Amino acid sequence: MAGAVSARTLFAPLGPTYDRYAALLSFGQDPRWRQFLVSRIDVEPRQTVLDVATGTGAVARALVERTGCTVVGLDQSPEMLAEARRRVPPKVKLVEGHAEQLPFPDAAFDALTFTYLLRYVDDPAATLAELARVVRPGGTIAGLEFALPHGGWRALWELYVRVGLPAAGRLLSPGWAQVGSFLGPSIRDFYGRYPEGRLRELWWDAGIRNVQSRRLSLGGGIVTWGTRA
Repeated sequence: MAGAVSARTLFAPLGPTYDRYAALLSFGQDPRWRQFLVSRIDVEPRQTVLDVATGTGAVARALVERTGCTVVGLDQSPEMLAEARRRVPPKVKLVEGHAEQLPFPDAAFDALTFTYLLRYVDDPAATLAELARVVRPGGTIAGLEFALPHGGWRALWELYVRVGLPAAGRLLSPGWAQVGSFLGPSIRDFYGRYPEGRLRELWWDAGIRNVQSRRLSLGGGIVTWGTRA
């Protein structure tokens, strides 16, 4: 879990400012992406959704607001969970744990969401299989990740992540300066190893069918979703 450990070290101090500055540094797109992710989940108030890498609980809160369901929010960072406890409604239960080894039985949830997860795990294929394991057959699994824009937008993306994002991070705090310098290379490296076609194969191999994806904000974000076989 080396990737997970580094992610915890990077983001743990940022809980109180995470939502605000994530929205700022993404030009307001991060909240929009999360709302689209939530819109892929069709559950009833009596059902339960697992939100993995819940962070400060933004997706968990949105799920409850949109559907009335119960949510279990899981994150490896006690610091992020402490911030989430200040923000989530009573229908969200928070659990400390790792996506690679979920502390739940098979088919325990009616649906599952995850956010910015796969770049931080050592084995994305095994992690997707573990996520699928805890979802009942027919339940929806949906994930939000950063993406690499195509065409001419790629050059603008490169300019922003190489120059603009690190500079903006330095203006905010030392912690955000680290994030600003980290994100571009991290995203680039991940898609070098797992281009989108390969990622869709990983979802299929994990037992997830009807896999669809939508690029958002000129390709800077991507939401992928499918149904547990």
